[in-house]
Amino acid sequence: MPHATLNHRALYEEVAEQLRQRIFQRELEPGSWIDELRIAEEFGISRTPLREALKVLATEGLVTMKVRRGAYVTETSEKDLRDIYHLLALLESDAAAEVARAASGAELAELQALHDELEGAADQHERFFALNEHFHIRVLELADNRWRQQMVGDLRKVMKLNRHNSLFKRGRIADSLAEHRAIMAALRERQPEAAAQAVREHFANGLQAAG
Repeated sequence: MPHATLNHRALYEEVAEQLRQRIFQRELEPGSWIDELRIAEEFGISRTPLREALKVLATEGLVTMKVRRGAYVTETSEKDLRDIYHLLALLESDAAAEVARAASGAELAELQALHDELEGAADQHERFFALNEHFHIRVLELADNRWRQQMVGDLRKVMKLNRHNSLFKRGRIADSLAEHRAIMAALRERQPEAAAQAVREHFANGLQAAG
């Protein structure tokens, strides 16, 4: 019995990841209803693991479930975005301050290497986005608070619903790079308040671009 349960869990988690990527890649657009029958047939599964997967995505905020109607890809309002960016600014600026205070020289060198990769990817939008996220997540990992990491992870998933309207806006990548330089400089110089302020400004500018 335990073996069957593990298999079931692996299946619905895999289905959730497949759907998550389709949402991020805009194959499933915000506001669009999920055709459960078609997707179950496409994946060759019953609707039970599919519905379990949709519950996972609903918990993450990526889909919205309606009683007797099914699930649709969540649409983010302007207020949603303001609230998400506000919380990310609070949580990630706090993490950056902690890294500026406590990171080892090797950890700061690792962040510098990630930043250097980011600098080299300014004309590769998808790679830039992935490296940008990796940098932010690594700062969180180095700050070593798993509850903060979990909260930011959920918020960032919902933020991705709007990413093409913000990061790829004309001039935003260049501005984002300049903001990352300021964050990295404050981290290198071990200035917690400057690091936190640079992160807050980064998110404030990101929100403005997303509007």
